[in-house]
Amino acid sequence: MELSPTAKVILGMLSLSPRSGYEIKSFVDKSTRFFWAASYGQIYPELRKLEAAGLIEGEDAPTGDRKRTVFRLTPAGEQALHDWLRVPPEVLEMRHEGMLKVFFADALGPGERRQRLLDMREQHLEKLAALRAVEAARTKDEDTSTYLILRFGIEFNEWIAEWCERAARELAPEPVNAERSR
Repeated sequence: MELSPTAKVILGMLSLSPRSGYEIKSFVDKSTRFFWAASYGQIYPELRKLEAAGLIEGEDAPTGDRKRTVFRLTPAGEQALHDWLRVPPEVLEMRHEGMLKVFFADALGPGERRQRLLDMREQHLEKLAALRAVEAARTKDEDTSTYLILRFGIEFNEWIAEWCERAARELAPEPVNAERSR
Protein backbone atom coordinates (compact mmCIF):
# COMPACT_ATOMS: atom_id res chain seq x y z
CA MET A 1 0.00 0.00 0.00
CA GLU A 2 1.31 3.44 -0.95
CA LEU A 3 1.11 5.57 2.21
CA SER A 4 -0.65 8.91 1.88
CA PRO A 5 0.67 11.87 3.89
CA THR A 6 -2.19 11.41 6.36
CA ALA A 7 -1.45 7.68 6.67
CA LYS A 8 2.13 8.55 7.64
CA VAL A 9 0.88 10.90 10.37
CA ILE A 10 -1.52 8.25 11.67
CA LEU A 11 1.10 5.51 11.75
CA GLY A 12 3.47 7.86 13.56
CA MET A 13 0.83 8.85 16.11
CA LEU A 14 -0.10 5.23 16.73
CA SER A 15 3.57 4.33 17.21
CA LEU A 16 3.52 6.61 20.26
CA SER A 17 0.42 4.96 21.77
CA PRO A 18 -2.95 3.47 20.75
CA ARG A 19 -5.48 6.22 20.03
CA SER A 20 -8.96 6.85 18.69
CA GLY A 21 -9.47 9.00 15.61
CA TYR A 22 -10.51 11.87 17.86
CA GLU A 23 -7.36 11.47 19.97
CA ILE A 24 -5.18 11.41 16.84
CA LYS A 25 -6.75 14.66 15.63
CA SER A 26 -6.39 16.28 19.08
CA PHE A 27 -2.73 15.29 19.30
CA VAL A 28 -2.07 16.50 15.74
CA ASP A 29 -3.57 19.86 16.72
CA LYS A 30 -1.15 20.13 19.67
CA SER A 31 1.95 18.83 17.95
CA THR A 32 2.50 18.28 14.23
CA ARG A 33 -0.11 20.86 13.18
CA PHE A 34 2.60 23.51 13.32
CA PHE A 35 4.24 21.82 10.33
CA TRP A 36 1.94 19.00 9.16
CA ALA A 37 -1.81 19.26 9.69
CA ALA A 38 -4.53 16.64 9.25
CA SER A 39 -8.29 17.08 9.38
CA TYR A 40 -11.01 14.73 10.59
CA GLY A 41 -12.05 14.44 6.94
CA GLN A 42 -8.62 13.02 6.17
CA ILE A 43 -8.07 10.95 9.32
CA TYR A 44 -11.22 8.81 9.46
CA PRO A 45 -11.18 7.59 5.83
CA GLU A 46 -7.46 6.87 6.18
CA LEU A 47 -8.04 4.86 9.37
CA ARG A 48 -10.45 2.64 7.42
CA LYS A 49 -7.91 2.19 4.58
CA LEU A 50 -5.07 1.38 6.97
CA GLU A 51 -7.23 -1.12 8.82
CA ALA A 52 -8.32 -2.77 5.55
CA ALA A 53 -4.64 -3.00 4.54
CA GLY A 54 -3.78 -4.69 7.85
CA LEU A 55 -1.47 -1.91 9.02
CA ILE A 56 -3.59 -1.01 12.05
CA GLU A 57 -6.30 -2.72 14.03
CA GLY A 58 -9.18 -1.18 15.89
CA GLU A 59 -10.80 -2.28 19.13
CA ASP A 60 -14.14 -1.06 20.42
CA ALA A 61 -13.59 1.02 23.55
CA PRO A 62 -16.82 2.95 24.17
CA THR A 63 -16.88 5.77 26.69
CA GLY A 64 -20.30 5.79 28.29
CA ASP A 65 -22.91 5.71 25.53
CA ARG A 66 -20.50 7.04 22.93
CA LYS A 67 -19.08 4.63 20.39
CA ARG A 68 -15.28 4.77 20.24
CA THR A 69 -12.62 2.71 18.49
CA VAL A 70 -9.01 2.72 19.63
CA PHE A 71 -6.45 1.85 16.97
CA ARG A 72 -3.00 0.37 17.33
CA LEU A 73 -0.26 -0.54 14.90
CA THR A 74 0.03 -4.11 13.69
CA PRO A 75 3.50 -5.55 13.05
CA ALA A 76 2.95 -4.78 9.34
CA GLY A 77 2.04 -1.19 10.25
CA GLU A 78 5.14 -0.88 12.39
CA GLN A 79 7.22 -2.15 9.47
CA ALA A 80 5.53 0.30 7.05
CA LEU A 81 6.31 3.17 9.44
CA HIS A 82 9.94 2.10 9.79
CA ASP A 83 10.29 1.72 6.01
CA TRP A 84 8.97 5.26 5.50
CA LEU A 85 11.14 6.74 8.29
CA ARG A 86 14.31 5.24 6.78
CA VAL A 87 13.88 6.98 3.41
CA PRO A 88 14.97 10.62 2.94
CA PRO A 89 12.04 13.07 2.79
CA GLU A 90 10.48 13.56 -0.63
CA VAL A 91 8.20 16.51 0.10
CA LEU A 92 9.24 20.02 1.06
CA GLU A 93 6.16 22.18 0.81
CA MET A 94 5.15 25.15 2.85
CA ARG A 95 1.70 26.69 2.60
CA HIS A 96 1.70 30.07 4.26
CA GLU A 97 -1.12 32.44 3.29
CA GLY A 98 0.70 35.41 4.82
CA MET A 99 3.65 34.88 2.47
CA LEU A 100 1.27 34.52 -0.47
CA LYS A 101 -0.31 37.86 0.44
CA VAL A 102 3.11 39.52 0.71
CA PHE A 103 4.03 38.06 -2.69
CA PHE A 104 1.01 39.76 -4.30
CA ALA A 105 0.99 42.86 -2.06
CA ASP A 106 2.31 45.20 -4.76
CA ALA A 107 -1.36 45.51 -5.72
CA LEU A 108 -1.81 47.45 -2.44
CA GLY A 109 -0.44 50.77 -1.29
CA PRO A 110 2.78 50.93 0.79
CA GLY A 111 0.93 51.29 4.11
CA GLU A 112 -1.23 48.23 3.43
CA ARG A 113 1.78 46.19 2.28
CA ARG A 114 3.52 47.08 5.52
CA GLN A 115 0.42 46.17 7.51
CA ARG A 116 0.27 42.69 5.96
CA LEU A 117 3.84 42.12 7.20
CA LEU A 118 2.94 43.39 10.67
CA ASP A 119 -0.18 41.17 10.72
CA MET A 120 1.95 38.17 9.80
CA ARG A 121 4.49 39.13 12.47
CA GLU A 122 1.72 39.19 15.11
CA GLN A 123 0.50 35.74 14.05
CA HIS A 124 3.99 34.31 14.42
CA LEU A 125 4.46 36.01 17.79
CA GLU A 126 1.20 34.40 18.97
CA LYS A 127 2.32 30.99 17.73
CA LEU A 128 5.71 31.59 19.35
CA ALA A 129 4.03 32.31 22.69
CA ALA A 130 1.99 29.10 22.39
CA LEU A 131 5.10 27.06 21.61
CA ARG A 132 7.04 28.62 24.48
CA ALA A 133 4.16 27.66 26.79
CA VAL A 134 4.46 24.07 25.56
CA GLU A 135 8.20 24.24 26.18
CA ALA A 136 7.68 25.58 29.72
CA ALA A 137 5.25 22.75 30.51
CA ARG A 138 7.58 20.13 29.06
CA THR A 139 8.83 17.36 31.32
CA LYS A 140 12.48 16.35 31.23
CA ASP A 141 11.65 12.73 30.28
CA GLU A 142 10.07 13.61 26.92
CA ASP A 143 11.53 12.29 23.69
CA THR A 144 14.54 14.10 22.29
CA SER A 145 13.05 14.11 18.77
CA THR A 146 9.85 15.71 20.01
CA TYR A 147 11.85 18.43 21.77
CA LEU A 148 13.95 19.04 18.66
CA ILE A 149 10.77 19.67 16.66
CA LEU A 150 9.46 21.98 19.38
CA ARG A 151 12.71 23.98 19.19
CA PHE A 152 12.39 24.06 15.40
CA GLY A 153 8.92 25.58 15.76
CA ILE A 154 10.13 28.15 18.27
CA GLU A 155 13.15 29.19 16.23
CA PHE A 156 11.19 29.17 12.94
CA ASN A 157 8.52 31.48 14.35
CA GLU A 158 11.13 33.74 15.96
CA TRP A 159 12.91 34.05 12.62
CA ILE A 160 9.73 34.82 10.64
CA ALA A 161 8.61 37.44 13.21
CA GLU A 162 12.03 39.09 12.99
CA TRP A 163 12.02 38.89 9.18
CA CYS A 164 8.57 40.53 9.07
CA GLU A 165 9.84 43.32 11.31
CA ARG A 166 12.88 43.95 9.06
CA ALA A 167 10.77 43.78 5.88
CA ALA A 168 8.20 46.20 7.33
CA ARG A 169 11.01 48.65 8.14
CA GLU A 170 12.24 48.40 4.54
CA LEU A 171 8.78 49.34 3.27
CA ALA A 172 8.37 52.30 5.61
CA PRO A 173 10.99 53.63 7.99
CA GLU A 174 8.46 54.07 10.83
CA PRO A 175 9.61 52.21 13.96
CA VAL A 176 8.15 48.77 14.51
CA ASN A 177 7.40 48.02 18.16
CA ALA A 178 10.34 45.67 18.85
CA GLU A 179 9.25 45.18 22.48
CA ARG A 180 6.39 42.88 21.38
CA SER A 181 8.79 40.38 19.82
CA ARG A 182 10.72 39.70 23.00
